[in-house]
Order: sequence, then C-alpha cells, then structure tokens
Amino acid sequence: MTSTVLIVDDSLTVRMDLHEAFEADGFTTVLCASGEQARKAFASAVFDVAVLDVLLPDADGLELLTELRGMPSRRNVVTVLLSSEDEVHDRLAGLRTGADEYVGKPYDAGYVVARSRQLLGEGVHRRPDRTAVLVVDDSMTFREQLRELLESEGYAVLTAPSGEEGLRMAADRRPAAVIVDGVMPGIDGATVIRRIRLDPALRDTPCILMTAADDYATELQMLDAGADAFVRKQQNLAIVPAKLNAVLRQSAEQLPIEVTGSLHGPSKVLALTPDRERLSGLATALRSEGYDVVPVADANDALDLLAEQPVDCIVLGQGLDGDIGRDACRRIKEVPVIGETPVVMTGEADDDMLACLEAGADDYVRASSGPEALRAHVRTQIRRKQSHDESRRIREELMRRELDAAEERAARQLAETRAALVEELEWRNRELEAFSGSVSHDLRGPLQVISSFAEHMLDDDEDPLSAEAKRRLGRIRNAASRMADLVESLLILARASRGELRRTVFDLTATTLQVIGEVEARYPDRAVAFTVAEGMTADADEGLVRVILENLINNAVKFTGKIADPAITIGFDGGRYFVRDNGAGFPAGKAGELFRPFARLHSAQEFPGTGIGLTTVHRAVERHGGEIWAAGEDGRGATFWFTLPPATPVATDRRTQARRDG
Repeated sequence: MTSTVLIVDDSLTVRMDLHEAFEADGFTTVLCASGEQARKAFASAVFDVAVLDVLLPDADGLELLTELRGMPSRRNVVTVLLSSEDEVHDRLAGLRTGADEYVGKPYDAGYVVARSRQLLGEGVHRRPDRTAVLVVDDSMTFREQLRELLESEGYAVLTAPSGEEGLRMAADRRPAAVIVDGVMPGIDGATVIRRIRLDPALRDTPCILMTAADDYATELQMLDAGADAFVRKQQNLAIVPAKLNAVLRQSAEQLPIEVTGSLHGPSKVLALTPDRERLSGLATALRSEGYDVVPVADANDALDLLAEQPVDCIVLGQGLDGDIGRDACRRIKEVPVIGETPVVMTGEADDDMLACLEAGADDYVRASSGPEALRAHVRTQIRRKQSHDESRRIREELMRRELDAAEERAARQLAETRAALVEELEWRNRELEAFSGSVSHDLRGPLQVISSFAEHMLDDDEDPLSAEAKRRLGRIRNAASRMADLVESLLILARASRGELRRTVFDLTATTLQVIGEVEARYPDRAVAFTVAEGMTADADEGLVRVILENLINNAVKFTGKIADPAITIGFDGGRYFVRDNGAGFPAGKAGELFRPFARLHSAQEFPGTGIGLTTVHRAVERHGGEIWAAGEDGRGATFWFTLPPATPVATDRRTQARRDG
C-alpha cells in the first residue's frame, strides 16, 4: 500500500528536494507552500505523514501541528517538524506540542524519508506478497536486466545506484536478500557486505556479490568479505535466480527473531559542547555520515531533551574536558534508560582518557584524529548498542517462548489432571447414586419393619407386656424413627449437592408462604407470628430454594419452642435474603460451626434433630454460587443470611466465604 506525505515548506528548493526523495522511495506527495494551503489540505487531502516547516510566512508550524493534532481524523498521522530553529527549547516545544520527530536544517533528505517510514511502522513489519530483493549496481542497464529477470521469477525488486544508497535502503526496507556489484564508485561491494555483516539488524541477510573479474583470487576475496554466493557477470544470468533460491532456502531455516534497529537506518546523535564553533564542527562531521545531529551547548538542556526524545549516541566534545566533561558524563549515565545510551568523549589530553572512562564514557577519541575517526567510533558504539539490544531481544524472545512452552505443558498437565479428576468424580457420583439407592430401598425397608413390629407389639392387647418391656420397645421404635429421619436427611443432602440446576425467576414470597403453610400444618398446636416481605423474587432453582426455606423455617420454629411469643421474619435487604427468629440463638463465636454435618450447639434432648439440615442449606446455597452466614447470641435469637446470585455469577473464593458471627 502506497503511503502519502504532506510537505509544507515555503522554500521551493526544500519542497522539491523532499518531493524527489519521498517519491523515489515510493511515497505519493502533496505539496503546500503556506499555512493557508496546509489548512486546506488538512480538511480535504488524505495523507499518512506530515512534514511541517516551523517558520512559514503566514503561519507558525507549531500552531499548524496543534490544529492537526486536534482533528480526530488526523490523530494517527505521523508528524515531522523541519526547522532551522534548532535550539533545545525549540525542539522541546515541538516535541511537547505533539511532533513525532524534529529535524533541524540543514537536513538529510534520506534521513527524513527513512525516519518517516520507521515512524509509520513500515520497514521491518511490512510483509509484501512477494519476496523482496535489493539490487545494488551503479549500472542502470544491468539493474534493469536483473529487475526484469527476477520479477519474472516472482520477486519484488528494489534497486539502488550506489553502495551508500544500498545500505540505507537495506536498513529501511529489510529485503530478503541483497545482490551487489563488486566494483562501484564510493564504497565497493565487498565493503557493503562487510557493513551489512556488522549490522545487528541485517547481518543474517543473504548477500550475493557480482563482479566482472574472472580470477579465482577475487572470488576468494569476495567470499571472505562475507558474501553467501558469488556470480560472474560473464556467466548466464539465469544462474542468479538459482543461487538466490539456494541462499534464501538456507536463511529460512534460521530462528525468526525480529530486531527493530539498523546501523544504517535513521540514527540520531546528540552533540554536546559549550563551544559553538566546535559544536558546529561536530555537527558537520557527523551529518556527513547521514546522522540527524542535535547540537546542544548545555548539559541541563541535553538532559531535558533526552527525557523527551531518545538518541542513538551522545558525543561530548572539546570544552567538556576535565572535571566538567566527567561530571556531564556521570550525570547522563546516572539517569535510568538514558544512561544506556553510548557516550563518546573527545579531547586532546590522553591523561583524561582513563578519568573519562571511569566516569562512565563508553569511548574516547582524540580530537586531532580527525572527523573520520570520530564517525568510526560513533558507528562502532551504535553498532555495539544495537548488538546488545538484539542479544537482549533474542534472550527475551527465547525466554518468552520457553515460558509459552512451559505454560503449554502446564496447561496440558492440568487438563490431563482435570480429566482424571472428572473421571474419578463421575465414578464416585455413580457410587453415591448406588449408595443413595441402597439407602433409599435397602435401609428404609428394615427400619419400617422394625418400627411396625414395635408398634404392633405395643398395641397388642391380647398379649400384654410388662412395663419394662413396653419401655424397651418404645426406645426401639423411637430409635428406628430417628434413624429413618436421618436417612431421609442424608438423601435430601445428596440431592442438594448434585444434579442439574434448573434456574427460573419465580415469586419467592409465594414460595415462602407455601412452606410456612406446610410447617404450620406440621405444628397445629404452635402459634408463631410469621412476617414475610412482599414482592420477593429469586433467579434460582425453585426446588432447592424450597429446601433452603423448609430447613431454615423449621429450625426457627424448633428453636422458638420455649418462647412465650415466638416470631419469625423472612425478608430481603441489600441483595441478601434472611430468616430471623427470637428463639434460643447460639453462643457467640460459634456461627461457623453451624454448617458442619452433624454439628450441634444445643443438646439433642433439648432440641432434637439430625444435624444435617443446615449442612443441606449450605450446599444448596453454594450450588447457586452464593454465600450463607449466621448472626446471633445465646438466648437472643438468630438470623440466617444467604445470597442467590444471578445465573452468571462472579467467581468467589470459597476460602473467604463469610460465616460471620454478627
């Protein structure tokens, strides 16, 4: 997909220079010479990048930037400010206004284009439909021959007329392979390959070197430079696709770990020295390498700028020697993240070298060594930093993959364990169902026989029993009756603990009144004052909720048996249902024991029962994802609270389920 760049600059020379640079890189351009034209373009044109001059005859670039950032439809547009106003406060103002990049004049058009592509997120992350191959050759005829040949084979072909342009394009476009001529003006093919091999982002890119030389020594020399294959121009050019396929096949087997920075991509260098003349000299020397140079005269300004915009390398120039230079270096290195940026110091005295390195400098260059030495040292430090970053990314990627693999293994083991547990649970459920059936039929039958014979013997007038025999038979009948009640309670508990929930929204008030009617019929001699809240509803299994109410209301009736004016209230408050009575209550601090099977806080003689009812209530409430707890005091009644969350409840931690004392 072709990207569009809006170029706003009152200088025709600058507009055409950027227009040619962007168009050569595949952009479509929209040119504006004034703020008025820029505003019209903001409203009507479609563009992905905006390059804005800060000083225009009828507008201020920062004002235009503010307007652009305020337009919702332009929120994702990449903005680059271009200005001859290169003071630190100007840069900070531009960056804080919302610029993605600030480039000072004189600028490098190649840097502006490459940086724009980088900010667009293209380059590394682009995945063309066809494999991209870069051809670097100073002969236009030969470049076009290779283009036609490779495009017929299905490749996307990029071309560059020089080694310098080839390196920049390789850094920007990240081709799958590079084909480079051995002899070119400027840097030759062997040097291009060496620099690619030194670049952490490009060093695994397959390189094929072509030359007109016909001697074996030249071939060895080229292969030693790092070429993956060697082709003579005198040979049939059909050999090129064959060798290209071979080297691409080998590179496809490598570990696919991506890196983000390239040594030959757009790099930014901060030059720091209080001497304006020397600062200008440093900037000139570094710009010739294609870097965007940010000149700064004060260490405080440098730190402010670095906090807003990171750079790839910092050069501390002459005038910062001695304690001043060491202090500036130390201050930079002490700042987190910024301190990881390589620092190159320049000076005249070798005595300062050790002191500078101890202060944290990564390299030291004698000023008298010349600009080429400075550029080489800066290039080396950027390469080392990028190599370090690449190694860290690889380690992080490998660690991430190992963690993913470990998580996958753990998930698989967990799934297998769960499957085994589910299978065991299903088996135990089947056993429980068989036991329930046995209890239901095999146990209750003998109990009924025992109870029936005991009653028959007690009522038989033809064969009178002694008083002691009647007492013993009475105990047998009562024990059988209690055991039958216990069996029935256990069956109810089993049903409350398993089976499918059948949720519906129903009238809880009506259900409560039905349960109260059944309880009153069971105790015709008791006069209990029941109060039921109107309009209560519940989203739950009505059968299980009926079990909850039966147990809680029966309990309340039982424990108010010795009260002169028993009163029981069933209501709803703040998302919680409750059953409150004014009966015997229970000892403070013992509420948590109420829901354990067979637990008793009162003697069976005083308040008879199986000790299963509240356990059944607890299980039924849990099945709904709710909570139940009790509040009360000994002799002052009790309140049982419970919740019935909707059909999709938020998971709760059972370990923190409240069983509060009130």
